[in-house]
Amino acid sequence: MQPTTPLVLCVLLSQVLLLTSAEDLDCTPGFQQKLFHINQPAEFIEDQAILNLTFSDCKGNDKLHYEVSSPYFKVNNDGSLVALRNITAVGKTLFVHARTPHAEDMAELVIVGGKDIRGSLQDIFKFERTSPVPRQKRSIVVSPILIPENQRQPFPRDVGKVVDSDRPEGSKFRLTGKGVDQEPKGIFRINENTGSVSVTRNLDRETIATYQLLVETIDVNGRTLEGPVPLEVIVIDQNDNRPIFREGPYIGHVMEGSPTGTTVMRMTAFDADDPATDNALLRYNIRQQTPDKPSPNMFYIDPEKGDIVTVVSPALLDRETLENPKYELIIEAQDMAGLDVGLTGTATATIMIDDKNDHSPKFTKKEFQATVEEGAVGVIVNLTVEDKDDPTTGAWRAAYTIINGNPGQSFEIHTNPQSNEGMLSVVKPLDYEISAFHTLLIKVENEDPLVPDVSYGPSSTATVHITVLDVNEGPVFHPDPMMVTKQEHISVGSVLLTVNATDPDSLQHQTIRYSVYKDPAGWLNINPINGTVDTTAVLDRESPFVHNSVYTALFLAIDSGDPPATGTGTLLITLEDVNDNAPFIYPTVAEVCDDAKNLSVVILGASDKDLHPNTDPFKFEIHKPTVPDKVWKISKINNTHALVSLLQNLNKANYHLPIMVTDSGKPPMTNITDLRVQVCSCKNSKVDCNTAGAPHFSATAVLLLSFFSLARL
Repeated sequence: MQPTTPLVLCVLLSQVLLLTSAEDLDCTPGFQQKLFHINQPAEFIEDQAILNLTFSDCKGNDKLHYEVSSPYFKVNNDGSLVALRNITAVGKTLFVHARTPHAEDMAELVIVGGKDIRGSLQDIFKFERTSPVPRQKRSIVVSPILIPENQRQPFPRDVGKVVDSDRPEGSKFRLTGKGVDQEPKGIFRINENTGSVSVTRNLDRETIATYQLLVETIDVNGRTLEGPVPLEVIVIDQNDNRPIFREGPYIGHVMEGSPTGTTVMRMTAFDADDPATDNALLRYNIRQQTPDKPSPNMFYIDPEKGDIVTVVSPALLDRETLENPKYELIIEAQDMAGLDVGLTGTATATIMIDDKNDHSPKFTKKEFQATVEEGAVGVIVNLTVEDKDDPTTGAWRAAYTIINGNPGQSFEIHTNPQSNEGMLSVVKPLDYEISAFHTLLIKVENEDPLVPDVSYGPSSTATVHITVLDVNEGPVFHPDPMMVTKQEHISVGSVLLTVNATDPDSLQHQTIRYSVYKDPAGWLNINPINGTVDTTAVLDRESPFVHNSVYTALFLAIDSGDPPATGTGTLLITLEDVNDNAPFIYPTVAEVCDDAKNLSVVILGASDKDLHPNTDPFKFEIHKPTVPDKVWKISKINNTHALVSLLQNLNKANYHLPIMVTDSGKPPMTNITDLRVQVCSCKNSKVDCNTAGAPHFSATAVLLLSFFSLARL
């Protein structure tokens, strides 16, 4: 059942109002009835009259011409509507356009089911009675104007008429709205005296489908007498737009072996024509399939929905047997429900047959051979496999596993992503003397799981036989590094230790000779036969070649192979400290003013290259045999610092004060250092010392420097 459209209600209601308001006019140009309901028959019979239309231009209908919106109907000169062929469906609505040189009008024909027609007029009048818009008595009578789009010349042409039964003499009609005095301007105009409405150019429904205008009557001064009254102009659709596929590219995927009827993708087109008419009612079909093997009809498209589905058996949808796993379909969309008169548009659908893992990888050989030198690492053999699946998918990519023969994890296997080969590598050096042969059992699988009806067979495993080649290996020191602790200043020629190196080539009878490789200070010697290491010089813990009391030397062990092989061993000598370094003081120069009230001269610090207990606490003294009494004094501050001060002011001059400092070693060591004290004249913030070129440090500056050094200790 097709419901009565609002457009139909509007047109019929307007005609009823027109007849009611203008019933006393002698003749109204146009169709005498503008709305018809046609029962949908089982079939429209060719040349059979369906109904009769009555049109009058009130001037004899000279050169009357009819046009029908559907190509399957025509209107004879007598106004009879007939079908041109036997058809069962033409859409919901037809429009008949009648035109003479004096008048033009449009009638609407609604095709409904048999039950729809009963009571339809009652429904229309019921709608009129229940409309929320109150009915008003007006003298201006306006009917909606229906204009087909894409009309041809000549323009302007009359398309309708406004009637005012009570229009005062001298009044005029005025038309306003979008399409008249608003953009787009100038499309419609009205004869201000007769009320005839005309269009000045052809219309495009896809640009503007309806125009809402206003009609009013005005006096000679432009004042409104009545109105405005709405005037609706409806643009009738013509089939002037082809279907367009706007969402491409269209690429679909379907898994090989998919059941018949599997949906691959959906393709829909767009038609800019009126979706309520057959002008935009689309049907789809496949125009061409490339390639056309193994069947020219691999796919089917639902003519209404645009769904593309498979139509061949799963066995034919086998990616490995297809010449090309990519199909291109030319899809056509046709409006007018697919009838021959409809416009068409095409697009290409690309369908990829995706691979599934229905083939297991197989080794090209059951056994592979490899050789590797002992001690070497890296790839030793590439294992080759075959797989019929798609090389770009996980159904083809191989994953290798060593399932036996690798207890020490000396071997690893990785997949070459380009060739899919298994690259077997040695990652831990092999020892010929331990094992000269290795046998590995390797399994290959795919990254993706196999389909349920396929399994890995014997061809998915292979054996690799590896032969280890013997090489002349260098001797090895035991232990390495070698460590010994000795006191510094041991006598020259003292034996430190005897090194020991063995030859890993146990199956070969070779001799070993020793030599010094690195001895930075030149302190050591090694017996080339038995490996005894002794000293050639005094060992000094305070040497710049000793770091953190440890001296490092390197030795070589060279076998008698051809060519000979060399091993390197490290000797770490920890040197114990002895008290062999006397302490020293700092600073050795100081200044004091001759009239200073503070007789402190300088704070002395002491340091020792030895280690505790051969360093502090230090003992500070003035070497009295050369210094007069009751002038200088030295006082201990802590274990490493002492204060030198004057007992009386001195004249400006340079004084040398011998300072004796002693460490705490057993036996202790003593050092005497001259402290040069400059007594300067300090007047008006100027310091004047009597020795040219001597450092000009004030006593206060020296004290501050000494206290800073003390604070850091």
